[in-house]
Amino acid sequence: MNRHHATGIVTAFAWMVLGFLALPAFAVVPISFTDTRYLAMPDEHWSLQHWRAFLSSREWHDSIWQSLWIACVSTLGAVVAGTLCAIGCWRVSSRWSERVRTAMILPMAVPTIVYALGIYRLYVDLDLVGSAIGIVFAHTVTGLPYVVLTVSASLANIDPRLEQAARGLGASVGQTLRWVIVPNVVPGILSGAIFAFIHSWDELIVVIFIGGRAFFTLPRRMWDGINDNLDPVIAVVATAMILFTLLVLSAELALRARRPRS
Repeated sequence: MNRHHATGIVTAFAWMVLGFLALPAFAVVPISFTDTRYLAMPDEHWSLQHWRAFLSSREWHDSIWQSLWIACVSTLGAVVAGTLCAIGCWRVSSRWSERVRTAMILPMAVPTIVYALGIYRLYVDLDLVGSAIGIVFAHTVTGLPYVVLTVSASLANIDPRLEQAARGLGASVGQTLRWVIVPNVVPGILSGAIFAFIHSWDELIVVIFIGGRAFFTLPRRMWDGINDNLDPVIAVVATAMILFTLLVLSAELALRARRPRS
């Protein structure tokens, strides 16, 4: 078997695995057009009644706004902290920097329910349960690993002599960071920001534990809808979230494709 055939088999197998994992999620698309009052495939014909209900619902609109601003603010915090952490570990490049990097990606390894229980206990003492800053901080911490990993991967491709040359020409640490290092890791920063945003946008467990009754993000309202009456509007929202996520990922891929040409 030559290399071409082996590559084709591996590619076909990868697409099969991807289809097995992703295709079930798209079952919500036809359900969102159901003509029934419960979650089911269309019975007699496809209907837009639940899409109209979603577009005219103030509660769903408020949840979208809450999810959007929480995701944006927490993503900004994760990008700033994660980028600085990755650059610092890259410059130090020692055993301690590896330990710091490992600590930064721990939120990705710890089960969400365990993290939510721990942060809830901490927030009770700090009186942050049911506060916006509490949710933003929790999502910032859980979004850090994505930024640290992607920026660290981009930093691995940078020649350290670029920084040495900039410093030798009289650039300060801040100037070197701004004009040499950061421009070379922009793709990693963008990738980390997108994954951190999607993570916050889709997060549910932490919001349930520390959001209280004051915050109903989009996943939280979907959860409540499933527990109450299995409203088909949930399928509409799920379809919209899938399309939004695909749009964001497509934008990230387009930016990556244009970067080398420019």
